[in-house]
Amino acid sequence: MLNEIKYIQETADLIYSQDVVEAALDTMAAQINTSLADLNPLVLCVMNGGIVVSGKLIARLTMPLTLDAINASRYQNQTSGGSIEWLLKPKTPLKDRNVLIIDDILDEGITLAAIKDYCMDQGALSFYSAVLLDKMLGHTKPIAADFVGLEVVNRYLFGYGMDYKGYLRNASGIYACKD
Repeated sequence: MLNEIKYIQETADLIYSQDVVEAALDTMAAQINTSLADLNPLVLCVMNGGIVVSGKLIARLTMPLTLDAINASRYQNQTSGGSIEWLLKPKTPLKDRNVLIIDDILDEGITLAAIKDYCMDQGALSFYSAVLLDKMLGHTKPIAADFVGLEVVNRYLFGYGMDYKGYLRNASGIYACKD
């Protein structure tokens, strides 16, 4: 497996450098700080992909907030999605809270839509979503993110929380695998 990972790293195309991604995070944080300043948000990190983006983004947020996690996965370390599996639900009650979801990428939108439905079913007052990347698929998705860092082409990506078969989440830029 490590030989495959090394090959993927060596042959991948750099889509966005670390500097570009960090600037996008600055812009997202400014937008969130303005929009949610008085809402006392409950921030839910979507595990595992959202961990890098959440860590970097919440350090830039200036309003009082609480943090928890949620894990609804369609990928389970695979390169294509299947049915949603709920691996972790937040311990913090969502009732009467303004929820901000932070994730790495909005791909098909199926997982984010399911998370929104879950939050609203639990009594959340409002739902906001922040994604580092929005993948341009050429068709309508079931949900749009409220805060988007960058748009990307429809390729298999890794870095800044996104993985290739469970690896490379820690890459310091956004990379696309060769077709």
